[in-house]
Amino acid sequence: MKLLVSVRNVDEALAVAAHGADFIDLKEPSNGALGGLPVAVIVQIMQALRTAGVGLPISATVGDLPMHELARIQDQVRAVAACGVTYVKVGVEAGAGAHQLLDWLARCGHAVVPVFIADRGVDHALLAHALALGFPGVMADTADKLAGSLFDAVPAPDLERFVATARHAGCMVGLAGALRLQHLPALARLAPDFAGFRSAVCVQGERAGDLDAQRVAALRSSVVQALNDARTKATPVAAS
Repeated sequence: MKLLVSVRNVDEALAVAAHGADFIDLKEPSNGALGGLPVAVIVQIMQALRTAGVGLPISATVGDLPMHELARIQDQVRAVAACGVTYVKVGVEAGAGAHQLLDWLARCGHAVVPVFIADRGVDHALLAHALALGFPGVMADTADKLAGSLFDAVPAPDLERFVATARHAGCMVGLAGALRLQHLPALARLAPDFAGFRSAVCVQGERAGDLDAQRVAALRSSVVQALNDARTKATPVAAS
């Protein structure tokens, strides 16, 4: 399980790259769960990271855009992809327009990761549709960060099914949604390819606040420990 950390500017991006992040995610947390950064800022961050020799995968969101505004989403996908990010993240809510959006995203010619908004649970039929389209990855996340974590919104068996279904399809899978240190044991058991964090690495635990590089380093250590603990528990004890 790799560590994805969301950042909003050059200083934060360079800090998380130096303190243990495996993925860097570009977003503006004060603008919502998938708040988008201005394209000029994305370009600035990309240039700074590449100049510094950072080769980590980088994702960027297109913003919290209404599902029915397909043309606006299409424009943002193209604009964000043109910045040179590894993946473009697009929020997908179950309901009218979801299938149409997924169909367009799959054939748009860019590496898109659909982010399934799971505040009201996971729509497994919608996930199956996405997986049949061949996306490089999928995520589950929450929109309302004040209502609790992903684990409060989605029962553990549904999260297990989400991860297992994506894995079976050969698709990278990630989990996010107000995740904190206390969720690491459960995340280690689920073993997604990556888990996304913001609040847990910010001053006073506020996702819109300043990122603390030392908290990123501490989270990195905690992730490693949780994974080691999960492996130990899963290893059968040899009979004496």
